Amino acid sequence: MSNTSHGLTAQEILDQLESLGAESYKRVLLKHGVPEPCYGTKISDMQKIVKRVKKDYRLALELYDSGIYDAMYLAGLIADDIKMTKKDLKGWLSKAKCRMLVSWTVPWVAAGSLHGWELGLEWIESKKPDVAIAGWATLGSIVSVKPDDELDLKLLESLIDRIATEIHQQSDLVRYQMNAFLISVGSYVAPLTTKVLEAAKKIGKVTADLGDNDCKVPDITEYIVGKVKAKGLIGKKRKTAKC
Repeated sequence: MSNTSHGLTAQEILDQLESLGAESYKRVLLKHGVPEPCYGTKISDMQKIVKRVKKDYRLALELYDSGIYDAMYLAGLIADDIKMTKKDLKGWLSKAKCRMLVSWTVPWVAAGSLHGWELGLEWIESKKPDVAIAGWATLGSIVSVKPDDELDLKLLESLIDRIATEIHQQSDLVRYQMNAFLISVGSYVAPLTTKVLEAAKKIGKVTADLGDNDCKVPDITEYIVGKVKAKGLIGKKRKTAKC
């Protein structure tokens, strides 16, 4: 395993993550569908490692390849997105075995890479729910960080129309992610907010079985108007999709 300027090897980080693991948090993660091996390391504890490492392309690849959930999640936080190749991103998605990695880690990194738009559009066409979920999440992450003049607004409009027609025919988690994509576009792309709200009216209530946990499907209109618009944040981009 490679040594680096920050002095941490992948094995040392794995040891740290294991020592920081908490049984109570691990139980929560397992309830949300995270598979073993999993240490139960809180994200707030991971952030201390992120602060030291910052970005490290090779180290991120090594940690993700460990197959340990906590290390895979951390890999996404320290990945040098711009250096990630299409092969890297497709490999990460093929190894993502739970919703957090499929909906968050892989899309966040893909969105910051040079291949996010292309892969996102490719992935949403997949018949495999996990791949389609990653596609919608990647596109939703991209619109949250990229300036509007770097986005294909016409294509986004067609995706909004597509979701309005197809959403209720999709599997639960794909439906949830399409819903999240609409919220992202409506919140971060001001020229399309009205179109998203019109689509939300057409769609009506979106429901999805998200497993044995407290997760709920947010109402598109309620979220955009009640939370984002009410705070004057429509169109305000994020610095990074990662959290």
